[in-house]
Amino acid sequence: MRKDITVAAEVRTSRGKNEAHRTRAAGSIPAVIYGAYQEPVSIAVNPRELSKIIRSSTGLNTIFTLAVAGGETTPVMVVDRQVDPIKGLLLHADFKRIDLTKRIRVTVPVVTSGEPAGVKVQGGLLEIISRAVEIECLPDEIPENFTVEVTELMIGQGKRAGDVELSGSMKLVSDSQTVIAHIVAMRAEEVVAPVEGAVPVAEAVTTGEPEVAKKGKKEEEAAEKDKGKKK
Repeated sequence: MRKDITVAAEVRTSRGKNEAHRTRAAGSIPAVIYGAYQEPVSIAVNPRELSKIIRSSTGLNTIFTLAVAGGETTPVMVVDRQVDPIKGLLLHADFKRIDLTKRIRVTVPVVTSGEPAGVKVQGGLLEIISRAVEIECLPDEIPENFTVEVTELMIGQGKRAGDVELSGSMKLVSDSQTVIAHIVAMRAEEVVAPVEGAVPVAEAVTTGEPEVAKKGKKEEEAAEKDKGKKK
């Protein structure tokens, strides 16, 4: 989705780790702009302005204007970035020039709407399988997201990528059979039925004499018989 946002950039005349450190120390981050059959250009941009775009509702699908001082002014998208794993700060970014007259491929989030009948009436569970689909369309027609209605779904039913409503120049790239969401039955606790004629464990333990006691009783009876013989 194209937005009326302009980010200023400056050309970097040198490269390397030392230059990257100096760029960050000055409050910017190193970046590269390429694509549209033009030579790549090393630039420096403000990471705070870039973070706002990435964290917006359109995220990486945002098309904005990059204005390079003394150079080009062109629509771009963020196609890659490097983030500090501990601080979460942007360290580097790659921009791609966008030709607004040509179709591009993007991944668009999918959200569900409504309370499924299979959940409300049948006590089932709405399970989300895929949260995005890939499409191809003109840059100006990239949607913020797709909404899939799930109100009518019963247990065993679902929505697939092919059910996503497309418009304009949009063309589905993802497999149309990819499951977006479906309704599944709640798992009941398994109850083991008792076997007919079986003796409960507690009863088996408490009924009858213990094996050791039986053995001792037999030995006492044998000793009494021996005494009778001796007499």
